[in-house]
Amino acid sequence: MSKKLGKMLAETISSLFKKPATSSYPFKKREIHKHYNGKVAYIKEKCVGCNMCVRNCPAKAIFITKIADKQFEATLHLDRCIFCSQCVISCKFGALKNTNEFELATGDKSKLVVKL
Repeated sequence: MSKKLGKMLAETISSLFKKPATSSYPFKKREIHKHYNGKVAYIKEKCVGCNMCVRNCPAKAIFITKIADKQFEATLHLDRCIFCSQCVISCKFGALKNTNEFELATGDKSKLVVKL
């Protein structure tokens, strides 16, 4: 029993002088990698309404609707999106791009449906 207590005490004292293993996230932001798949951005001027992004989305999280002649609007369901970037890859016209935005948590589910 005393051996275990001695080991535990030695480990506790030595950890007082080590740097913490965790980051202080909310106070100090980490650098995001340039290829990070965050929230999708929509460039409506480039969209031709081909719906390839809708067809290739494995989570069925994106919808394109026609609002006028050659004008389209995208709706993204963040509660369904798995951030796989398949919609961005399948868009041949460059209308969808990945952003570094990842702090998307909310308590209100209606805020997770975003008109892009």
